[in-house]
Amino acid sequence: MAAVYEFSSPVWQWRARSDAWYFVSVPEDASDEITARSEGLRGGFNSVPVQVTVGRTSWRTSIFPGGDGRYSLPLKKAVRVAEGIELDSVVDVTIELRLGTP
Repeated sequence: MAAVYEFSSPVWQWRARSDAWYFVSVPEDASDEITARSEGLRGGFNSVPVQVTVGRTSWRTSIFPGGDGRYSLPLKKAVRVAEGIELDSVVDVTIELRLGTP
């Protein structure tokens, strides 16, 4: 059975510069469950492969654990532009774990 998580989260920026990365944080309860489900299956940097949907845009990426115990989902520029997402926007996110799939 696929593990799917839906949540809303504000966009935050790592490094306040022109080459900054933008992220949303996965809620703590979902992050805890993802950590348990992905034990022994995580990739480099303890990343977890996911299928993501924000608005009408879907893509494959990985989520990464943060120091606060929650996973961070990077939002690439193409997605932000297509969906009109800016810093501090609150976005609705659906992620599906892709554990054991290429």
